[in-house]
Amino acid sequence: MFNTTNKKVSIFLILLGIIYLILSFRLPKYAYVPVDSDLVPICLGFLLLILAGILYFTKDQEKKADDERIPKKELPIVLGVIGLIVIYIFLLEIIGFVLVSVLFLFFCSMFLGYKRYVINGIVSLVIPTLVYLLFDSFLQIQLPSGILLF
Repeated sequence: MFNTTNKKVSIFLILLGIIYLILSFRLPKYAYVPVDSDLVPICLGFLLLILAGILYFTKDQEKKADDERIPKKELPIVLGVIGLIVIYIFLLEIIGFVLVSVLFLFFCSMFLGYKRYVINGIVSLVIPTLVYLLFDSFLQIQLPSGILLF
């Protein structure tokens, strides 16, 4: 039953998805909103379960033992991105979605070696703003505003 890596990972993801869905269904309901606060988390939980189920039945590709490890020269990059994600999560409620997302996208792209700073800045401003407007205007889901007043 658990003889391949895909099956092991998919079982873990299925268990994680079930726990995530249980917690998503426990989110508070709001009476006067067209899209409730639990819609997106529940959809993501079911998507995780579906993709984990697909992964369970996907055949593993054979790899050499050397291919399974992260090269030592790339480890600082992976740890740096994980550090930026942790900082993003910590600052999301304090600073707000738009500002922290702009900073995260800009500095993460810069950290990963993207050198066109003007384009990076434009993309870092436009994408979080569009996502915020989509959630706020169309879905009427409030994202953390933080220090901004909108």
